[in-house]
Formats: sequence, structure tokens, C-alpha cells
Amino acid sequence: MNSSMSAGYIWTIIIVLGVGTYLIRFSFLGLIGDKDLPEWVLRHLRYTAVAVLPGLVAPLVLWPAATDGQVDPARLSAALVTFGAGLLTKNVVAAITAGGATLFSMIWLMGAY
Repeated sequence: MNSSMSAGYIWTIIIVLGVGTYLIRFSFLGLIGDKDLPEWVLRHLRYTAVAVLPGLVAPLVLWPAATDGQVDPARLSAALVTFGAGLLTKNVVAAITAGGATLFSMIWLMGAY
């Protein structure tokens, strides 16, 4: 921990961020959670996972901490196989399974284990 930040300062930041997160969620779930949303809002909400998941996965594929930020062929091939399996099967579990198997196979073939 940085010596210039006191424990009280850090706890204040944690509490403020927690309250802010709660208020953001409450504004959506608590205030309008029991009301019917317009069709256009519901249509856009269907794409939330499709938009968030690549944003979470892309940095792990392109700049993996396991390789000190260097592009890794095992992770790139696993991402491509996952993408292809998802397109072909339209099945999330099959895509994740194919990508995971590819990742572990490539790591084993490259001799990282």
C-alpha cells in the first residue's frame, strides 16, 4: 500500500464507491424495476452481455498477464476457436468448452506446462 494514503482515506473511497454503485443500480432497478419498459429499451438490453463479455475477454487475449503482456498464440487460437464454435453452434456452453479445450491443448503442445 502506498504510504501517502491512510487507511481512513482508502476506506472512505471504498464506501463512497459502494454507495455510488448502489445508487446507480437502485436508479434502474428500484425506481423503474416494476414498470414496463419500452420495446426499444428491451431490445437494446438484450445485447448487454454481447457487448460486455468481449470487453472483459479481449484484454486477456491480447495482453495476457500470464505472458507479461505479450501476444500468445495459445490464447489467440482459443479465442478464434471459441468465436467460430459460437457462430457455428449458437451454443454458449459448446463455444466455451471448445475454447477451453483449445487453450489447454495449445499450452500443453507449446510446452508451457
